[in-house]
Amino acid sequence: MMQLKSDDKQNGADNTQDAVTESVHISEHFSHFLQPQLADTAQLKMEVYRLRHQIYCEELHFEETNADKIEKDAFDDRAVHCVIRHLQSQRLAGTVRLITSTADDELLPLEQYCSAALGNPALAPSRFERHEICEISRLAVPSSFRKREVDQYEGAATGVLNEKTFSSHEFRCFPYIPICLYLSAAAMSYRTRRYHAFVMMEPLLARSMSFVGIKFKQVGDTIEFHGQRAAYYVDSRELKQTLKPLYLNLLNMVEKEIFGDKQS
Repeated sequence: MMQLKSDDKQNGADNTQDAVTESVHISEHFSHFLQPQLADTAQLKMEVYRLRHQIYCEELHFEETNADKIEKDAFDDRAVHCVIRHLQSQRLAGTVRLITSTADDELLPLEQYCSAALGNPALAPSRFERHEICEISRLAVPSSFRKREVDQYEGAATGVLNEKTFSSHEFRCFPYIPICLYLSAAAMSYRTRRYHAFVMMEPLLARSMSFVGIKFKQVGDTIEFHGQRAAYYVDSRELKQTLKPLYLNLLNMVEKEIFGDKQS
């Protein structure tokens, strides 16, 4: 019996070491091909708006197309934007924004348009200080980095790779693009001290993120909003405690790329 326990302990140690090794490999492999960065200049933001027009207007038809081919709204002026850039081509492989609020009249989009989805008063945006809340939105991954047809929204949401476009080495890290975008948003939430983050998302995607260790809490019923969506909440201060070891190095890489050596 003692030998069995010893073997189990050794197997557990081996599994932990394997997970650490794999997590280092994932983050190093990802950073070799892809780079997260803040879109903090007018030029970078214009890249974001053009990518969003391509996806939200031309591909998914969530918004109307326009002659300028940019997708921008009133929330962008009080949002922090992040992109992931494919280093070899210099094309954007994804983007996400973090909408902030500093006053009672600066509602988050889900407060303004989806208040029916906020069914848990204990986890409503109004429950917290306005300068400590934010909303993750406009996550977008272009079709060249996805596997499925653009009219299948599930593929658009998860950013599955189009493996015919890129090398087999690059393929290994591209499925992590949407995960990396959510980690980027969580890092921005934490570093800007807007700890209480909300997002409208498909329940399937929220469940997928839970396997990673990003524990979104559903705060209301599922509603129809560009498909079946629900409001979710996450406290970015808890992320490093809930995130699976496999993805901790990826989060650390994201923070280093976006914020350098700046401390929170």
